[in-house]
Amino acid sequence: MKILILCTGNSCRSQMAHGFLQSFDKNLEVASAGTEASGRLNPHAVRAMKEVGIDISHHTSDAVEDYLNDEWDYVITVCGGANENCPTFLGRVKHRLHMGFEDPSYATGTEEFIWSEFIRVRNEIRETFYKFYLEEIKPQL
Repeated sequence: MKILILCTGNSCRSQMAHGFLQSFDKNLEVASAGTEASGRLNPHAVRAMKEVGIDISHHTSDAVEDYLNDEWDYVITVCGGANENCPTFLGRVKHRLHMGFEDPSYATGTEEFIWSEFIRVRNEIRETFYKFYLEEIKPQL
């Protein structure tokens, strides 16, 4: 099964979702991309995932255009910007879903508060994608 996760910058939320889905089942083919890929991973996202035993430091921040010619079982947007700007895959996607999460990269305040936002969003992504995996993906495998 092939799953593409889209975000705007492909540096944080889509990368965390990518890491979680891959950790749920190593046989899934998961990729993530951005409608305006930043070209780098957010270090807080890498650290937050490492804290739960998932290493995403080897991931790359890729442009969605790199994946337009592939066929996907699911294309999932995780931010409003990507959902609104998602390019048309011209029938090469079986299911297109939106699962929105706040961007912790925009958190302001103390370092403790900013870190707590990354943890909160990471946990929301884990819970949402694990439910999706159990209810939608696993029954199809």
